[in-house]
Amino acid sequence: MPDPEPRAIDHPAPAGARAALEDLAHAWRQRRGRTAQPRLYFSPGRVNLMGAHLDYNGGPVMPVAIDRGTFIALAPRADSHLRVASLVEPGECEIDLAAAARPERSGAWFDYPLGVALALRGSRLDLPGLDVLYGGNLPIGGGLSSSASICVGTALALAQAWGMQQTPLERIETALWAEREYVGVKCGVMDPTSIGLARKGHLLWLDCKDRSSEHLPLDDDRLLIGVADSGVRRELARGDFNRRVEECRAAFTALRAHAPGATCLRDVPLHVLDAHGAALDAPVARRARHVLEEVARTWSARTALLQGDLQAFGAAMVQTHASLRELFEVSLPELDLLAEVALSIDGVYGARLTGAGFGGCVVVLLHPRARHELAPRLQQAFARRFGRVPDVKLYASSDGPCEVAAG
Repeated sequence: MPDPEPRAIDHPAPAGARAALEDLAHAWRQRRGRTAQPRLYFSPGRVNLMGAHLDYNGGPVMPVAIDRGTFIALAPRADSHLRVASLVEPGECEIDLAAAARPERSGAWFDYPLGVALALRGSRLDLPGLDVLYGGNLPIGGGLSSSASICVGTALALAQAWGMQQTPLERIETALWAEREYVGVKCGVMDPTSIGLARKGHLLWLDCKDRSSEHLPLDDDRLLIGVADSGVRRELARGDFNRRVEECRAAFTALRAHAPGATCLRDVPLHVLDAHGAALDAPVARRARHVLEEVARTWSARTALLQGDLQAFGAAMVQTHASLRELFEVSLPELDLLAEVALSIDGVYGARLTGAGFGGCVVVLLHPRARHELAPRLQQAFARRFGRVPDVKLYASSDGPCEVAAG
Protein backbone atom coordinates (compact mmCIF):
# COMPACT_ATOMS: atom_id res chain seq x y z
CA MET A 1 0.00 0.00 0.00
CA PRO A 2 1.40 3.48 -0.78
CA ASP A 3 2.21 5.89 2.02
CA PRO A 4 -0.56 8.51 2.37
CA GLU A 5 1.97 11.17 3.43
CA PRO A 6 5.39 12.03 1.98
CA ARG A 7 8.14 10.10 3.73
CA ALA A 8 10.21 12.95 5.17
CA ILE A 9 13.15 10.66 5.81
CA ASP A 10 15.59 13.50 5.18
CA HIS A 11 14.10 15.35 8.15
CA PRO A 12 16.90 15.59 10.73
CA ALA A 13 16.26 14.69 14.35
CA PRO A 14 16.21 17.66 16.75
CA ALA A 15 19.72 18.46 17.97
CA GLY A 16 18.78 17.74 21.58
CA ALA A 17 17.53 14.27 20.68
CA ARG A 18 20.17 12.83 18.35
CA ALA A 19 21.93 10.81 21.05
CA ALA A 20 18.65 9.05 21.88
CA LEU A 21 18.13 8.28 18.19
CA GLU A 22 21.60 6.75 17.97
CA ASP A 23 20.90 4.60 21.04
CA LEU A 24 17.66 3.38 19.49
CA ALA A 25 19.24 2.56 16.13
CA HIS A 26 22.06 0.66 17.89
CA ALA A 27 19.60 -1.31 20.02
CA TRP A 28 17.55 -2.17 16.92
CA ARG A 29 20.60 -3.57 15.14
CA GLN A 30 21.42 -5.68 18.19
CA ARG A 31 17.89 -7.13 18.27
CA ARG A 32 17.12 -7.45 14.55
CA GLY A 33 20.46 -7.24 12.79
CA ARG A 34 21.13 -5.03 9.80
CA THR A 35 18.82 -6.75 7.33
CA ALA A 36 15.56 -5.24 8.62
CA GLN A 37 16.19 -1.50 8.45
CA PRO A 38 13.54 0.30 10.50
CA ARG A 39 11.65 3.47 9.81
CA LEU A 40 12.43 6.01 12.52
CA TYR A 41 10.13 8.63 14.04
CA PHE A 42 10.45 11.44 16.58
CA SER A 43 7.58 12.78 18.69
CA PRO A 44 8.24 15.72 21.04
CA GLY A 45 7.27 16.21 24.65
CA ARG A 46 5.79 19.47 25.84
CA VAL A 47 5.83 21.93 28.69
CA ASN A 48 2.77 24.00 29.53
CA LEU A 49 3.66 27.56 30.40
CA MET A 50 0.18 28.74 31.41
CA GLY A 51 -3.29 27.27 31.84
CA ALA A 52 -2.68 24.74 34.61
CA HIS A 53 -5.43 22.08 34.85
CA LEU A 54 -7.60 24.06 32.46
CA ASP A 55 -7.67 21.63 29.55
CA TYR A 56 -10.32 19.32 31.02
CA ASN A 57 -12.23 22.37 32.31
CA GLY A 58 -12.58 23.97 28.87
CA GLY A 59 -10.07 26.75 29.47
CA PRO A 60 -7.20 28.24 27.45
CA VAL A 61 -3.68 26.79 27.68
CA MET A 62 -0.24 27.84 26.41
CA PRO A 63 1.95 24.76 25.81
CA VAL A 64 5.14 24.54 23.78
CA ALA A 65 6.64 21.37 22.28
CA ILE A 66 10.28 20.72 23.15
CA ASP A 67 13.21 19.12 21.35
CA ARG A 68 13.23 16.04 23.61
CA GLY A 69 10.71 13.28 23.31
CA THR A 70 10.02 9.77 22.07
CA PHE A 71 11.77 7.86 19.30
CA ILE A 72 10.08 4.99 17.50
CA ALA A 73 11.69 2.37 15.28
CA LEU A 74 9.49 -0.07 13.38
CA ALA A 75 9.67 -2.65 10.63
CA PRO A 76 7.20 -5.17 9.18
CA ARG A 77 6.93 -8.77 10.32
CA ALA A 78 6.02 -11.82 8.28
CA ASP A 79 3.00 -12.58 10.48
CA SER A 80 0.06 -10.61 11.92
CA HIS A 81 1.63 -9.92 15.31
CA LEU A 82 2.36 -6.50 16.79
CA ARG A 83 5.29 -6.58 19.21
CA VAL A 84 6.33 -3.50 21.20
CA ALA A 85 9.35 -3.05 23.45
CA SER A 86 11.17 -0.09 25.01
CA LEU A 87 14.67 0.97 25.99
CA VAL A 88 13.21 3.22 28.67
CA GLU A 89 10.63 1.06 30.46
CA PRO A 90 10.75 -2.66 31.34
CA GLY A 91 8.49 -5.25 29.78
CA GLU A 92 7.21 -5.84 26.27
CA CYS A 93 3.94 -6.88 24.69
CA GLU A 94 2.92 -8.97 21.70
CA ILE A 95 -0.62 -9.30 20.33
CA ASP A 96 -2.15 -10.89 17.26
CA LEU A 97 -3.76 -8.16 15.16
CA ALA A 98 -5.89 -10.80 13.46
CA ALA A 99 -7.58 -11.77 16.73
CA ALA A 100 -10.97 -10.12 17.15
CA ALA A 101 -10.86 -9.96 20.95
CA ARG A 102 -9.53 -6.74 22.48
CA PRO A 103 -6.66 -7.48 24.85
CA GLU A 104 -7.08 -6.31 28.43
CA ARG A 105 -4.94 -3.40 29.56
CA SER A 106 -2.09 -4.41 31.84
CA GLY A 107 -1.21 -1.21 33.69
CA ALA A 108 2.22 -1.21 32.01
CA TRP A 109 3.71 1.45 29.73
CA PHE A 110 2.80 -0.48 26.59
CA ASP A 111 -0.91 0.06 27.18
CA TYR A 112 -0.42 3.46 25.50
CA PRO A 113 0.88 2.28 22.11
CA LEU A 114 -1.38 -0.75 22.29
CA GLY A 115 -4.39 1.55 22.69
CA VAL A 116 -3.29 3.50 19.62
CA ALA A 117 -2.94 0.29 17.61
CA LEU A 118 -6.41 -0.88 18.63
CA ALA A 119 -7.93 2.49 17.73
CA LEU A 120 -6.35 2.39 14.28
CA ARG A 121 -7.21 -1.25 13.71
CA GLY A 122 -10.89 -0.87 14.51
CA SER A 123 -12.69 -3.87 13.06
CA ARG A 124 -9.98 -4.70 10.54
CA LEU A 125 -8.28 -8.07 11.07
CA ASP A 126 -6.05 -8.02 7.99
CA LEU A 127 -3.28 -5.63 9.08
CA PRO A 128 0.33 -6.80 8.71
CA GLY A 129 2.40 -7.33 11.84
CA LEU A 130 5.07 -4.93 13.05
CA ASP A 131 8.02 -4.90 15.40
CA VAL A 132 8.16 -1.57 17.26
CA LEU A 133 10.94 -0.38 19.56
CA TYR A 134 10.70 2.79 21.64
CA GLY A 135 13.39 5.04 23.03
CA GLY A 136 13.61 8.64 24.11
CA ASN A 137 14.92 11.21 26.53
CA LEU A 138 11.88 12.45 28.41
CA PRO A 139 11.56 11.73 32.14
CA ILE A 140 8.68 9.26 32.47
CA GLY A 141 6.00 10.67 34.75
CA GLY A 142 7.81 14.00 34.89
CA GLY A 143 5.02 16.23 33.63
CA LEU A 144 6.46 16.63 30.11
CA SER A 145 3.69 14.53 28.57
CA SER A 146 5.63 11.38 27.79
CA SER A 147 2.36 9.47 27.36
CA ALA A 148 0.95 11.85 24.72
CA SER A 149 4.36 11.91 23.04
CA ILE A 150 4.19 8.12 22.72
CA CYS A 151 0.55 8.09 21.59
CA VAL A 152 0.73 10.81 18.93
CA GLY A 153 4.04 9.54 17.60
CA THR A 154 2.72 5.98 17.49
CA ALA A 155 -0.40 7.12 15.64
CA LEU A 156 1.77 8.66 12.93
CA ALA A 157 4.15 5.71 12.69
CA LEU A 158 1.53 2.96 12.62
CA ALA A 159 -0.78 4.79 10.25
CA GLN A 160 2.04 5.27 7.76
CA ALA A 161 3.21 1.68 8.14
CA TRP A 162 -0.34 0.47 7.46
CA GLY A 163 -0.98 2.89 4.60
CA MET A 164 -3.74 4.77 6.43
CA GLN A 165 -4.67 8.38 5.69
CA GLN A 166 -4.79 10.53 8.84
CA THR A 167 -4.82 14.28 9.27
CA PRO A 168 -3.03 15.76 12.29
CA LEU A 169 -6.40 16.30 13.99
CA GLU A 170 -7.41 12.68 13.38
CA ARG A 171 -4.06 11.62 14.82
CA ILE A 172 -4.81 13.63 17.94
CA GLU A 173 -8.21 11.94 18.27
CA THR A 174 -6.56 8.53 17.99
CA ALA A 175 -4.16 9.42 20.80
CA LEU A 176 -7.02 10.71 22.95
CA TRP A 177 -8.99 7.51 22.48
CA ALA A 178 -5.98 5.44 23.52
CA GLU A 179 -5.49 7.39 26.76
CA ARG A 180 -9.12 7.90 27.70
CA GLU A 181 -10.86 4.77 26.52
CA TYR A 182 -8.15 2.16 26.73
CA VAL A 183 -5.65 3.30 29.39
CA GLY A 184 -8.35 5.01 31.46
CA VAL A 185 -6.76 8.44 32.03
CA LYS A 186 -9.31 11.25 32.18
CA CYS A 187 -6.98 13.57 30.29
CA GLY A 188 -7.89 16.72 28.43
CA VAL A 189 -7.14 17.69 24.85
CA MET A 190 -4.07 19.81 25.56
CA ASP A 191 -1.27 17.25 25.56
CA PRO A 192 -1.90 15.45 22.26
CA THR A 193 -2.93 18.70 20.57
CA SER A 194 0.17 20.61 21.70
CA ILE A 195 2.31 17.79 20.31
CA GLY A 196 0.31 17.05 17.17
CA LEU A 197 0.11 20.71 16.09
CA ALA A 198 3.54 21.82 17.34
CA ARG A 199 5.53 24.40 15.40
CA LYS A 200 9.14 25.29 16.12
CA GLY A 201 9.64 28.87 17.36
CA HIS A 202 6.08 29.08 18.66
CA LEU A 203 3.87 28.11 21.53
CA LEU A 204 0.33 26.95 20.93
CA TRP A 205 -2.59 29.00 22.19
CA LEU A 206 -5.33 26.40 22.52
CA ASP A 207 -8.87 27.07 23.66
CA CYS A 208 -9.89 23.70 25.04
CA LYS A 209 -13.60 24.52 24.92
CA ASP A 210 -13.90 24.82 21.16
CA ARG A 211 -10.39 23.52 20.25
CA SER A 212 -9.56 26.67 18.32
CA SER A 213 -5.82 27.27 18.24
CA GLU A 214 -3.22 29.82 17.24
CA HIS A 215 0.56 29.72 17.07
CA LEU A 216 2.11 32.57 19.07
CA PRO A 217 5.78 33.41 18.43
CA LEU A 218 8.43 32.93 21.10
CA ASP A 219 11.40 35.30 21.03
CA ASP A 220 14.37 32.92 21.08
CA ASP A 221 16.78 35.83 21.53
CA ARG A 222 15.13 36.88 24.79
CA LEU A 223 14.23 33.64 26.50
CA LEU A 224 15.07 30.02 27.10
CA ILE A 225 12.97 27.25 28.60
CA GLY A 226 14.55 25.38 31.49
CA VAL A 227 13.11 22.25 33.06
CA ALA A 228 14.18 20.94 36.47
CA ASP A 229 13.14 17.38 37.26
CA SER A 230 12.28 16.79 40.92
CA GLY A 231 12.81 13.06 40.47
CA VAL A 232 9.42 12.39 42.11
CA ARG A 233 7.39 10.25 39.74
CA ARG A 234 3.61 10.11 39.50
CA GLU A 235 1.25 8.01 37.43
CA LEU A 236 -1.54 9.89 35.67
CA ALA A 237 -3.76 6.82 35.44
CA ARG A 238 -4.03 6.55 39.20
CA GLY A 239 -5.80 8.33 42.01
CA ASP A 240 -4.98 11.95 42.56
CA PHE A 241 -5.25 13.29 39.02
CA ASN A 242 -8.59 11.62 38.35
CA ARG A 243 -9.79 12.86 41.74
CA ARG A 244 -9.05 16.47 40.72
CA VAL A 245 -11.02 15.93 37.52
CA GLU A 246 -13.99 14.67 39.54
CA GLU A 247 -13.76 17.60 41.98
CA CYS A 248 -13.85 20.08 39.12
CA ARG A 249 -16.81 18.25 37.64
CA ALA A 250 -18.59 18.41 40.99
CA ALA A 251 -17.95 22.16 41.18
CA PHE A 252 -19.46 22.71 37.75
CA THR A 253 -22.47 20.53 38.53
CA ALA A 254 -23.18 22.58 41.65
CA LEU A 255 -22.55 26.03 40.10
CA ARG A 256 -24.06 25.66 36.63
CA ALA A 257 -27.57 26.42 37.91
CA HIS A 258 -26.32 29.92 38.83
CA ALA A 259 -24.53 30.46 35.50
CA PRO A 260 -27.03 30.25 32.61
CA GLY A 261 -25.41 29.12 29.39
CA ALA A 262 -22.30 27.67 31.03
CA THR A 263 -21.17 24.43 29.41
CA CYS A 264 -18.01 23.83 31.45
CA LEU A 265 -16.37 25.15 34.61
CA ARG A 266 -14.40 27.72 32.61
CA ASP A 267 -17.71 29.45 31.76
CA VAL A 268 -18.74 30.07 35.38
CA PRO A 269 -18.14 33.71 36.39
CA LEU A 270 -15.96 34.18 39.45
CA HIS A 271 -18.70 36.18 41.17
CA VAL A 272 -20.91 33.07 41.04
CA LEU A 273 -18.29 31.13 42.96
CA ASP A 274 -17.95 34.03 45.42
CA ALA A 275 -21.70 33.98 46.02
CA HIS A 276 -22.27 30.21 46.16
CA GLY A 277 -18.92 28.65 46.96
CA ALA A 278 -19.77 28.22 50.64
CA ALA A 279 -22.28 25.53 49.67
CA LEU A 280 -19.51 23.40 48.14
CA ASP A 281 -17.24 21.03 49.98
CA ALA A 282 -14.13 23.02 50.89
CA PRO A 283 -11.73 21.13 48.58
CA VAL A 284 -14.17 21.43 45.66
CA ALA A 285 -14.47 25.18 46.22
CA ARG A 286 -10.67 25.51 46.23
CA ARG A 287 -10.37 23.62 42.95
CA ALA A 288 -13.01 25.83 41.35
CA ARG A 289 -11.30 29.01 42.53
CA HIS A 290 -8.00 27.91 41.04
CA VAL A 291 -9.65 27.15 37.69
CA LEU A 292 -11.54 30.42 37.40
CA GLU A 293 -8.63 32.58 38.51
CA GLU A 294 -6.26 30.65 36.23
CA VAL A 295 -8.48 31.37 33.24
CA ALA A 296 -8.12 35.10 33.87
CA ARG A 297 -4.35 34.75 34.47
CA THR A 298 -3.85 32.87 31.23
CA TRP A 299 -5.61 35.53 29.18
CA SER A 300 -3.45 38.18 30.88
CA ALA A 301 -0.34 36.13 30.13
CA ARG A 302 -1.32 35.97 26.45
CA THR A 303 -1.58 39.75 26.32
CA ALA A 304 1.79 40.10 28.04
CA LEU A 305 3.47 37.71 25.59
CA LEU A 306 2.07 39.47 22.54
CA GLN A 307 3.28 42.79 23.97
CA GLY A 308 6.73 41.36 24.62
CA ASP A 309 6.38 41.84 28.37
CA LEU A 310 8.16 38.74 29.64
CA GLN A 311 8.29 40.10 33.19
CA ALA A 312 4.49 40.17 33.34
CA PHE A 313 4.28 36.76 31.72
CA GLY A 314 6.70 35.36 34.29
CA ALA A 315 4.77 36.94 37.15
CA ALA A 316 1.66 35.09 35.96
CA MET A 317 3.61 31.81 36.07
CA VAL A 318 4.62 32.52 39.67
CA GLN A 319 1.01 33.22 40.65
CA THR A 320 -0.04 29.98 38.98
CA HIS A 321 2.44 27.96 41.02
CA ALA A 322 1.14 29.51 44.24
CA SER A 323 -2.42 28.63 43.24
CA LEU A 324 -1.44 25.07 42.37
CA ARG A 325 0.16 24.76 45.78
CA GLU A 326 -2.54 26.38 47.90
CA LEU A 327 -5.83 25.89 46.02
CA PHE A 328 -5.34 22.90 43.75
CA GLU A 329 -2.97 21.20 46.18
CA VAL A 330 -0.86 19.36 43.63
CA SER A 331 2.58 20.70 44.50
CA LEU A 332 5.22 19.11 46.71
CA PRO A 333 8.13 20.53 48.78
CA GLU A 334 10.55 19.44 46.05
CA LEU A 335 8.68 21.44 43.41
CA ASP A 336 8.26 24.44 45.68
CA LEU A 337 12.00 24.57 46.37
CA LEU A 338 12.94 24.37 42.70
CA ALA A 339 10.55 27.19 41.81
CA GLU A 340 11.67 29.35 44.74
CA VAL A 341 15.39 29.01 44.02
CA ALA A 342 14.90 29.59 40.30
CA LEU A 343 13.13 32.87 41.02
CA SER A 344 16.09 34.09 43.08
CA ILE A 345 18.34 34.01 39.98
CA ASP A 346 18.84 37.22 38.03
CA GLY A 347 17.38 36.79 34.57
CA VAL A 348 14.64 34.33 35.49
CA TYR A 349 11.21 35.62 34.47
CA GLY A 350 9.03 32.95 36.03
CA ALA A 351 8.87 29.37 37.30
CA ARG A 352 6.12 26.92 38.14
CA LEU A 353 5.39 23.22 38.25
CA THR A 354 4.36 21.87 34.88
CA GLY A 355 2.09 18.95 34.15
CA ALA A 356 -0.43 17.50 36.56
CA GLY A 357 1.73 17.94 39.65
CA PHE A 358 2.16 15.41 42.47
CA GLY A 359 5.81 15.31 41.40
CA GLY A 360 7.45 15.80 38.06
CA CYS A 361 9.12 18.96 36.83
CA VAL A 362 9.31 22.72 37.23
CA VAL A 363 9.46 24.84 34.08
CA VAL A 364 11.58 27.99 34.17
CA LEU A 365 11.38 30.89 31.73
CA LEU A 366 14.72 32.70 31.67
CA HIS A 367 16.90 35.16 29.82
CA PRO A 368 19.94 33.61 28.11
CA ARG A 369 22.24 35.41 30.54
CA ALA A 370 20.99 33.13 33.32
CA ARG A 371 21.60 29.86 31.48
CA HIS A 372 24.91 29.01 33.16
CA GLU A 373 23.67 29.80 36.68
CA LEU A 374 20.37 27.91 36.61
CA ALA A 375 21.53 24.31 36.94
CA PRO A 376 24.25 24.84 39.61
CA ARG A 377 22.01 26.93 41.84
CA LEU A 378 19.06 24.54 41.63
CA GLN A 379 21.20 21.44 42.08
CA GLN A 380 23.11 22.77 45.07
CA ALA A 381 20.01 23.93 46.94
CA PHE A 382 18.08 20.75 46.14
CA ALA A 383 20.95 18.48 47.18
CA ARG A 384 21.34 20.28 50.51
CA ARG A 385 17.69 19.73 51.38
CA PHE A 386 16.78 16.44 49.71
CA GLY A 387 20.11 14.66 49.38
CA ARG A 388 20.09 14.15 45.62
CA VAL A 389 20.88 16.17 42.51
CA PRO A 390 17.99 17.02 40.17
CA ASP A 391 18.34 16.90 36.43
CA VAL A 392 18.18 20.41 34.94
CA LYS A 393 18.08 20.96 31.19
CA LEU A 394 17.52 23.79 28.74
CA TYR A 395 15.13 23.05 25.88
CA ALA A 396 14.39 24.53 22.50
CA SER A 397 11.00 24.46 20.81
CA SER A 398 10.19 21.73 18.32
CA ASP A 399 8.02 20.81 15.39
CA GLY A 400 5.49 18.02 15.80
CA PRO A 401 5.91 14.27 15.13
CA CYS A 402 7.78 13.33 11.97
CA GLU A 403 9.77 10.59 10.31
CA VAL A 404 13.48 11.25 10.71
CA ALA A 405 16.66 10.19 9.02
CA ALA A 406 18.79 7.50 10.62
CA GLY A 407 22.00 9.46 10.49
